[in-house]
Amino acid sequence: MEFDAEKREELRKNHSTRFLVEQLEKIETDEENARALLATDQSMAPLVAEELKNLETQKASVVAQLKSIIESEKEEEETPLEIILEIRAGAGGEEAALFAWQLAEMYMRFGETRGWTSKIIHESKSDLDGYKEVAIEFKGKDAFTSLRYETGVHRVQRVPATEKNGRIHTSTASVAILPIFKRTKIVINPTELEMEYSRSGGAGGQNVNKVETAVRLIHKPTGIDVRCTSERSQLANREKAMMILTAKLQQLKDEEEAKKYSADRKNQIGTGDRSEKIRTYNFPQDRVTDHRIKQSWSNLPKIMAGDIGKIVEALQTGTIGSEEEE
Repeated sequence: MEFDAEKREELRKNHSTRFLVEQLEKIETDEENARALLATDQSMAPLVAEELKNLETQKASVVAQLKSIIESEKEEEETPLEIILEIRAGAGGEEAALFAWQLAEMYMRFGETRGWTSKIIHESKSDLDGYKEVAIEFKGKDAFTSLRYETGVHRVQRVPATEKNGRIHTSTASVAILPIFKRTKIVINPTELEMEYSRSGGAGGQNVNKVETAVRLIHKPTGIDVRCTSERSQLANREKAMMILTAKLQQLKDEEEAKKYSADRKNQIGTGDRSEKIRTYNFPQDRVTDHRIKQSWSNLPKIMAGDIGKIVEALQTGTIGSEEEE
């Protein structure tokens, strides 16, 4: 038997493997019936042998598919295929909100070049159509490994379009990367949750205008607030909001653990702390500087258009440059 009863029961609970387990057991039943037929009628031996050969081929194919799914899910437990990227405008008012919008566009365009899919889960816009805050879902094989070091405060230095005297302003936006794991040890007590429903904003037709599909979850012990407006139904938004809340609680737990062992993390890139200033985008000097690895890159317009591959690669390898921090 390829999989014991306990393993099969586990695979039945997984929507990705349930059908294959049922298929495997049907093939095994057909094998038993074929052998039973052979035991009662030896004249059927050639036909039964051919049938068993075909069933064995089918069985090998199903088992191979099951093993492939199990292996890929095991790999995903270590490196998730899905993340939530959150951006919040910081100091700088409207200019900070516009910068937050630019960062969102930068990451989404970068995701396109990697073949990821992206969807805005929730957004809150400023008067000039910048982002006060935005949450974007990315799905892709290397989404987490590529963007895991983006968490922290991003700083922009430039002359805003509304500035009449040509003064350079400094604004900030914070970025947080939330990996979505298929399995988590975080357990949320329903009594600790406060749930609110409202109508989704923006375009969307009659469903958006008449039905309260948007969901807001508040985790009372921590005060963590999660909103989801991207799905068409209240149930789907609630499930996605719970998924994000679980990821946030996991991140909070990981940050607390990291602080306990901060002395052992000196050689790692950053601490993953959202309050840590990690990068400056200096428009007058056409330069982006990452302060953790003390390295700079030019051609800011191209970078803001999603060309951040070199930055991502440098952070992944931990390359140390020669630039001094600003």
